[in-house]
Amino acid sequence: MSYHHLALAAKDMQAIHTFYEVVMGFELVKVEIAPVMGGGWGKHFFYRMDGDDSRFIAFWELMDTPGEGEYSFDLNEAAGTPQGTNHYSFAVNTAEELNGWRAKWNAAGLDVLEIDHNWCHSVYTRDPNGNMVEFCLTTGSFTAADRARALAALDETELNPSPPPAMMKQWLAKDA
Repeated sequence: MSYHHLALAAKDMQAIHTFYEVVMGFELVKVEIAPVMGGGWGKHFFYRMDGDDSRFIAFWELMDTPGEGEYSFDLNEAAGTPQGTNHYSFAVNTAEELNGWRAKWNAAGLDVLEIDHNWCHSVYTRDPNGNMVEFCLTTGSFTAADRARALAALDETELNPSPPPAMMKQWLAKDA
């Protein structure tokens, strides 16, 4: 089972459109315009990912809704959690594809964080809402020991850290 779409509110729909269609290459294919619960109305924009008509990221441009001047569009800011905790990650199939996203983001003027997590390799940047966006390549496999460790961690209340990342590098757009 996979998800159909992830829906988020947009602080600046034009900036979101530029990021997700021009930079990310997702295609705007549909908008639904309707009243929203609690008052006001919204435009719900759907961006198709990888040409797949069953997987989307969607954004709400909210209009005339109660409290709209007080909204927080950064998921971590809104939740009061540390930056990067709440984020969304898209899959890539090859290291070349992952490196391509890093280069594309840098060329678009975005800073990129790259981390080799020892079992997956990721690149991260921020979208116009301030949310962390990740592309991730799975590079390892999972063992019975990995599952046992994960199950044990469910009951742990003290720090018992995983091995540190094999590599971590910041790619600044100005250096690209």
